[in-house]
Amino acid sequence: MVRETKIEALAKEPRTAGRGPGAKTRALVIGPYLNEKAVRPGAKSLSPDGRRRSPEARLEEAHGLAGAIDLDIIASKLVTLANIRPATFLGKGKVEEIADLIRAEEIDLVIMDCALSPVQQRNLEKAFSAKVIDRTGLILEIFGRRARTREGALQVELAHLAYQKSRLVRSWTHLERQRGGFGFLGGPGETQIETDRRLIQERMTKIERELEGVKRTRGLHRKSRTAVPYPIVALVGYTNAGKSTLFNRLTKAEVLAEDMLFATLDPTLRAVVLEHGGEIILSDTVGFISDLPTMLVSAFRATLEEVLEADLILHVRDIAHEDAEAQLGDVEAILSDLGVDPNDHRRLLEVWNKADLLDEDSLSAARGSAKRRRAQSGDNGRPVIVSALTGQGLDELREEIESRLAVGRPVLEIVLKPDNGEGLHWLYENAEVMRKSVAADGAVHVRVRVAPERAAALRRKFLEPAAASA
Repeated sequence: MVRETKIEALAKEPRTAGRGPGAKTRALVIGPYLNEKAVRPGAKSLSPDGRRRSPEARLEEAHGLAGAIDLDIIASKLVTLANIRPATFLGKGKVEEIADLIRAEEIDLVIMDCALSPVQQRNLEKAFSAKVIDRTGLILEIFGRRARTREGALQVELAHLAYQKSRLVRSWTHLERQRGGFGFLGGPGETQIETDRRLIQERMTKIERELEGVKRTRGLHRKSRTAVPYPIVALVGYTNAGKSTLFNRLTKAEVLAEDMLFATLDPTLRAVVLEHGGEIILSDTVGFISDLPTMLVSAFRATLEEVLEADLILHVRDIAHEDAEAQLGDVEAILSDLGVDPNDHRRLLEVWNKADLLDEDSLSAARGSAKRRRAQSGDNGRPVIVSALTGQGLDELREEIESRLAVGRPVLEIVLKPDNGEGLHWLYENAEVMRKSVAADGAVHVRVRVAPERAAALRRKFLEPAAASA
């Protein structure tokens, strides 16, 4: 893990030090977005499927990202651009205007909600006399703070190093130094920037090897889980959609769940018993976000393999959010990148969360929309409307999960002799025991639901004539 993040180091600089111990870094959030006339189809102001986000909503999200770490956000400023300047991203007049604001408010950190090139970042820092980070740098900072497990720390460090490697031209002040050769015959040797880049690459290679080991271990754990008859159900969704709150409701766990972007980062798995006794393993994963840095998608691919291996994926959506449709497009794009078909309604179930935030008219409209989706896509395309906070709709969600997982899993009636405790134990270990009763003669009647790959073994053991006479 990077020992000290850029923002933590910034807090030690003279500008903040003069305010006394424990003073927070004073930050300014800038939303520099192209106006509608300048936006081309497929530009960043559009979600991947073309659904437009309002500049105000984008700035609000950037403000929320900055608020997810310990910053004193002095102001948020929306800047509309006719075009992007290669040197500073912003126009000269806007740079001067923002520089005046920074001096007046004693701003330490400027957060640009865009992707800056190393040159643009360096030039803005010179003009502002303050630290500047872009959207990617901010998300990396958040991930660095949220990672708790060894795997999460390695993944974040790998992404940090990939980001830093491309910005050595800006990050260091001693790069003009050169390490000389030997005697008079040695050439200029390796420049400091080459040395730093090589050291970063060596560290990245080492982390990648360690992550391969973690991936193998995770694969072994996954293999051991597939040896038991518990289906995997994974939660995915836009950050702050309420996944962790829903996870806690369904599992009675105490995973951190706050009204904060990326409140949780590391994946969590818990067993859940459904209405008819069936058991599942529920997996909570990292939240998605628009313009998620490619390096983070790559770094967290091993973690997100839980989604790839899931029998059922619950796409949790914040239905009360004004940008719910654009968020849907972002999540579907990332799922597609991971190899999951977002149109596979048999495997993907939409959960419309935060129904408690809707008024009666909006809730009625949401229910009407859900019915229309069912008419267009069939039962498998029907969303479930819930409130993870109040518990509204969770019984219906549990029933839907059980119904989806039951498809293709035969239900069999087994009769066991009173003394066949070993057989009963086998059923509990290898199938879902939905009902058990004892007849007057002591025979045990068991209704089980079994995975297709185990159905043949169960029939041979309990239902074939040889087994029945045993």
